[in-house]
Amino acid sequence: MKLVIVESPTKAKTITKFLPKEYTVESSYGHLRDLPKKTMGIDIEGDFEPEYDVMPDKKKQVAKLRKLAKEADEILFATDEDREGEAISWHLAHILKLDPKKVKRIAFHEITKKAILKALENPRKIDLARVDAQQARRVLDRLVGYELSPFLWKKVTRGLSAGRVQSVAVRLIVEREREIRKFKPDEYWTIDGMFVSDGAKDHPLESALFKIDEDKLEKLSIGNEKDAHAIVEACKDKKASIASIEQKEKKRNPNAPFTTSTLQQAAHSKFGWSAKNIMRLAQQLYEGIETPGEEGTTGLITYMRTDSVTLSEDYLTAARDYAKHTFSEKYIPEKPHQYKTKSKSAQEAHEAVRPTHVELTPDRLKDVLNDQQWKLYDLIWRRALASQMNPAQSRLTTILMTIDGSDKKTYTYKTTGSVIVFDGFLAVYPEQLKDRTLPDLKEGEELSVQSITPEQHFTEPPPRYNDASLVKVLEEHGIGRPSTYAPTIGTIEARGYVERLDRRRFSPTDIGEVVNDVLVAHFPKIVDYDFTAHMEEQFDDIADGEKEWKPIIKDFYKPFKDNLEKKTEEVKKEDIVMEKTDKKCSECGKDVIIRVGRYGKFYACSGYPDCKHTEPLEKDKKEKAEPKEIGVACVKCKAPLVERKTRRGKIFYGCSTYPTCDFALWGMPLENQFCEECKSLLMASGKTKVKCSNYKECDFSRKKTEADEKQIATQLARVKKPETDSEEEPE
Repeated sequence: MKLVIVESPTKAKTITKFLPKEYTVESSYGHLRDLPKKTMGIDIEGDFEPEYDVMPDKKKQVAKLRKLAKEADEILFATDEDREGEAISWHLAHILKLDPKKVKRIAFHEITKKAILKALENPRKIDLARVDAQQARRVLDRLVGYELSPFLWKKVTRGLSAGRVQSVAVRLIVEREREIRKFKPDEYWTIDGMFVSDGAKDHPLESALFKIDEDKLEKLSIGNEKDAHAIVEACKDKKASIASIEQKEKKRNPNAPFTTSTLQQAAHSKFGWSAKNIMRLAQQLYEGIETPGEEGTTGLITYMRTDSVTLSEDYLTAARDYAKHTFSEKYIPEKPHQYKTKSKSAQEAHEAVRPTHVELTPDRLKDVLNDQQWKLYDLIWRRALASQMNPAQSRLTTILMTIDGSDKKTYTYKTTGSVIVFDGFLAVYPEQLKDRTLPDLKEGEELSVQSITPEQHFTEPPPRYNDASLVKVLEEHGIGRPSTYAPTIGTIEARGYVERLDRRRFSPTDIGEVVNDVLVAHFPKIVDYDFTAHMEEQFDDIADGEKEWKPIIKDFYKPFKDNLEKKTEEVKKEDIVMEKTDKKCSECGKDVIIRVGRYGKFYACSGYPDCKHTEPLEKDKKEKAEPKEIGVACVKCKAPLVERKTRRGKIFYGCSTYPTCDFALWGMPLENQFCEECKSLLMASGKTKVKCSNYKECDFSRKKTEADEKQIATQLARVKKPETDSEEEPE
């Protein structure tokens, strides 16, 4: 018997179908050994040697693997092709008492029959440099967390914890929030013109004021209503003439195939999913799905933790053939497109995220995948294929129109039209581009002025981070790697350091801000962007075999420990967690202070523990006292439903009479819309669906209509967020 060990039972099930009967495929269910939970587990005096224990919940699986290993004639480790996968294989070798330098390791980037059989023909040794890189990260993170967390317990409140990459992510969110708070909007005005040609009266030209005399307008050029209306008056009852008509061709190139980062950004922006959910779905597609045709159970995408944008020769050939036969030869370039990664660390995985078989189109898998799996697969399939197609070509027409104003100034208005003359890659990866045709006009032609309209605007603050923009800025700073983005976001949410506003955007909690301020003030190196990025580069050097890991840890630890001991003596808890106010305690008359607890700030009597009076801050009282009605009645008691938030900031909709009535929904309920099958209230579900609110018992759902969108918008307007929360999305 030949034993193959992988991490995931789903992966094991898929691979089993590809191998001859003499192979037994078993799963380790992820990591089997880790640093101990209740002790440091690192011999600091002994050159930082880590101590590993078998995880308590994995002991039964370890016993099973040991039994199978004794019966096996050959053992092969087939864990994922990254540092974590390499480390799992290394731990397996120790658990099974095998020499890590001699065991056989097979590696592949897709779980298909061809890839697995090819890997079996080319086994390699465990890459100990990658193992060392994983150990270095794990040891460093344990040192930071294990040493800093007790400091936070003593100086802030019990139950807190600190992490290296996570603390930097919190800092980004805190600093963005403070930018928003300090932001002061500037007023500015735009002037739009509507012009009509005698030869095309049914096709008016919408345009914007572009230039006054020879001065091009900047965003804030027109700063008040007086100046805006002076322009309107100057252009009133005037004729316009066409000053110039310019046409040019423009190419729009396809984007590179997805990396982990760009996949998370695109899927979040398109579907609103969290990074954690995106990676969960990608893992399912990678590990294997039962598919129609000869393939059977097969992995649908290549490994999803990657920062590479290259594609295999096999895929390039298949994709070009598919595009040629599905569309035509003019849709494919003479040579395959090659892309360069923007990431300095693109070295662990050899390929971008792509479909394993271009012939397995999304349409073929429509009835095989669930809704979310299908949407993600469709996105990956289209992006990879589009990356190997020709650019789209548009014809741009720019028309400048001038008005000689009554104030002796010349006002130039601009309008632009665009027509796609060749769709190229857009045939596969459509974007929100619409043709905007302009009437057939000539230079010097006179136009009637239908209207000149001023419009007031205010500058907006920078937007809060969402999953997509946070991953993007972490990558830009060189912080984290493909395998860490989603866990980092999940960790700072789970710790209660950030919350989600409007279900998507991150805002720091009180305790998140306090912890961040403590770290920035007293441990600046830990949350320094450049230092954190430098440590990632050090890990990359270890993985490449260029550096030893223990000296790097040693160089970090001594100054860190010295500073920790110094700050433990110097920093006083009351300076962090207590803030004076002019309020008096309603029970004993002593001064009331603002304290910081596990879940944020609150008022407390300074006479504690003799007086234990506490109360919420004014802002918290207001939020609790004024729940926002959405205009829908409770189906149980007919009282109004209101928008509420959980302690963690997650929005839900519940009865305004709570706790008398406990009716609540996670999705926005639709007023006077009921399920066709069980007559329960309907509610919005994601971006595209409406489903029964009784979804645990009734599976009715339908596509969201335009009327639904309008109704939801109306209901949301009743609980509209402040305008400081910009809706700008990352590119």
